[in-house]
Amino acid sequence: MDIRIGNGYDVHALAAGLPMWLGGVQIPSEIGFVAHSDGDVAIHALCDALLGCLALGDIGHLFPDTSPEWKGVDSKLLLKKVVALVHENGYKVGNVDITIALQRPKLAPFIADMRRTLAPILGVQENRVSVKATTTERLGFVGRGEGCEVWASALICQDLS
Repeated sequence: MDIRIGNGYDVHALAAGLPMWLGGVQIPSEIGFVAHSDGDVAIHALCDALLGCLALGDIGHLFPDTSPEWKGVDSKLLLKKVVALVHENGYKVGNVDITIALQRPKLAPFIADMRRTLAPILGVQENRVSVKATTTERLGFVGRGEGCEVWASALICQDLS
């Protein structure tokens, strides 16, 4: 069996009056992400992790924020396209692990929905999708409520038998 591991990182600024999408779920909030797409920083980091597994660059290379084609796009569509690349290269997703750093709003009530949303797109069971949320104890740009950062890891595998 051929196994590959990748990691991804993304960050987006926060501003009032914008929608907040994380892990494919809209989070009720008076603040949201400044972005060319829907700003789903969790899915963006996850896409980078999967692309990293295959050494295919990053999300900005495939879906540039200078392209009108991707303006306002639902990031779940981007993830579907990345998963299709994983399959086209002869791999399947083994598991993923996502850590979201955001001071507010609290994300615990939405983590199960994120896992439920991401699992079918990835083609895995929910127990193969880990989503964790943390604050930065009011330190740095995240702690000041200026932005959100996300780290993601992914494992893909290819059966060589």
